[in-house]
Amino acid sequence: MSRLLTRSGMAHILAGMFLLVFMTMVSHAAPPARTHHTEDGFRNIYAFERPGMSNFLKWRLERMGKDHPSQEDYLFPLADNNPAFLRGNREMNTLTWVGHSTLFVQLRGQNILTDPHFSRRASPVSWAGPERVTPPGIALKDLPPVDIVLISHDHYDHLDRETIVNLHRREGGEDTLFLVPLKLKSWFEDLGVRNVVEMDWWEEYDAKGLRMICTPMHHWSKRTLFAENETLWAGWAVDTGEFRFIFLGDCGYSPIYRDIGDELGPFDLAAIPIGAYEPRWFMRNQHVNPAEAVQVHLDLRARRSVGIHWGTFILTDEPLDEPPLSLMLARERRNLPPEDFFILRHGETIVLE
Repeated sequence: MSRLLTRSGMAHILAGMFLLVFMTMVSHAAPPARTHHTEDGFRNIYAFERPGMSNFLKWRLERMGKDHPSQEDYLFPLADNNPAFLRGNREMNTLTWVGHSTLFVQLRGQNILTDPHFSRRASPVSWAGPERVTPPGIALKDLPPVDIVLISHDHYDHLDRETIVNLHRREGGEDTLFLVPLKLKSWFEDLGVRNVVEMDWWEEYDAKGLRMICTPMHHWSKRTLFAENETLWAGWAVDTGEFRFIFLGDCGYSPIYRDIGDELGPFDLAAIPIGAYEPRWFMRNQHVNPAEAVQVHLDLRARRSVGIHWGTFILTDEPLDEPPLSLMLARERRNLPPEDFFILRHGETIVLE
């Protein structure tokens, strides 16, 4: 009897050890889903209510009864830039605003392009949709070879097929690394772009000596009629070890930026959208206004911020030249000096100290 009990005890011990090993293997192979994952896509960490189709139609009907400036009413002079300087520079950190959310950033000898858009329209078709009011501040052909491309999400004013094809063709190979949010890799592969790394929020990647962090962003995604939130949206933090930069391609306001600031801040420079925000009843959860952009700047604990996502496409109801003026007033209300949250002209390059 004692021998039988001993064998039984040993069997239970071995079974327990096997179960423990099996559970460990399962947990490593399939980590539990994160809170922003859903069965068919993704969601925001904080409450997000996006107006539906009826609200969209209401907005469009309201616009029909109002007098809005046309493209011809705006003139944003381009800055003189020096492509030869950018092509030869591998020492200084620089920032160039191409337009909208497209930035050319040089950090630690690496050339980075954010949400590249050089096409005439932000649209799935070439004959309709928002048309570019201001041309790119610097032509794609004049940029030096691009080492890293950062994509924030799949909306047409941030992910442009024609630009991606032309950029990939121009680079002539797989040297350019594309960093994209989850579920967007296949879109690039369908275009023949293979050097693509797909990342989830808070994941990190060592890209050519730079620490790249995919950060949350309060927004949404939709590229086709029935594909809402099937791909992830994100911001990107870049840490050189000496300089920290964060790019927020497009965002509404939520406490998520405090979370990012607490986790990754302070930042030396943040690129924060300041345009496409009216009417507030329709846009407030999707796009920050300048006052909210200033709060994002403070939440991120950014030393300096640059305003993007304005002056290029007419997407919403506010005048295209209003965001800089509203930013100035919001900055004054928070007692921030102009150099803490500034704007650039299309094509303007500055050296980042």
